[in-house]
Amino acid sequence: MTQPTTGHETIPSVSPDGARERLTAVRAEVAKAVVGQDAAVSGLLVALVCGGHVLMEGVPGTAKTLLVRSLSAALSVETRRVQFTPDLMPGDITGSMVVESTHGSLTFREGPVFTNLLLADEINRTPPKTQSALLEAMEEGQVSVDGVTRALPRPFLVAATQNPIEYEGVYPLPEAQLDRFLLKVVLPVPERADEVQILTRHASGFDPRDVAGAGVTAVATGADIEAARQHVTTVQVSPEVTGYIVDIARATRESPSLSAGVSPRGATALLRSARAWAWLAGRDFVTPDDVKSLAHATLAHRLALRPEAELEGVQVSQVLSSAIGAVPVPR
Repeated sequence: MTQPTTGHETIPSVSPDGARERLTAVRAEVAKAVVGQDAAVSGLLVALVCGGHVLMEGVPGTAKTLLVRSLSAALSVETRRVQFTPDLMPGDITGSMVVESTHGSLTFREGPVFTNLLLADEINRTPPKTQSALLEAMEEGQVSVDGVTRALPRPFLVAATQNPIEYEGVYPLPEAQLDRFLLKVVLPVPERADEVQILTRHASGFDPRDVAGAGVTAVATGADIEAARQHVTTVQVSPEVTGYIVDIARATRESPSLSAGVSPRGATALLRSARAWAWLAGRDFVTPDDVKSLAHATLAHRLALRPEAELEGVQVSQVLSSAIGAVPVPR
């Protein structure tokens, strides 16, 4: 028995337990290079299992890029990195038609989006026209150039980073673009003990540009990711848990502090991520705790504060916590 990938290739069938064990082992591999960002690693794994994308936010120096590079080293998949800049054009990402010097004909040259894991570094430094070039790729798994639609490899994950403290020379992602990200994970400054460990590693010769030198090796493959995506669909969601997710979404729409609450797409995203979280934990059913664990990462970036709430210093996370707390937890 086989399951399809891109093109005409096939990959062997993978058991649920085997795929889960190997994907869980990715955490330990990433931890060899990255310290104190377990929540972000979990978010990336959930997105991989769901077939979603991740927006990572943190001040400079919190290992956003290192985290993605370490993840790619722990997975036997193709990875590319794009440094987003103000002069980056859409064709620089998707690819473009070029004239072959030998016979003068037009041929398509693939852009960096044709990969399994795309690191979009500082995505908010490029204009909206270029940001939107990722929309079709993220939503449909394909790009259209010169009237021709071309499928992207599978699996395909965009891990985008942005700096939350710079406001000059940046282009905030529009809501339509933010909604394409399954999760938004915030990388905090590490705790003191973790920071001591980071400095100790550097004093011992750790080079963040050489994750292989830190001992990170590939422990999972694209076949494991594709198998996980199939097995996650078998995770059961009871009517009570489905209703719990809907009630959380509806509670955000009724909040006086928000101009926009969670849409049905956001509620669906929470369902998907909770299923993946349950599967990674070795369960075939979703619990309310799974929903609560993923609610902030899945929903917070889809919410918009009213101007008066912003002036009062209200935080989206506070509003979301209040909405979750107001919904009875099913038993």
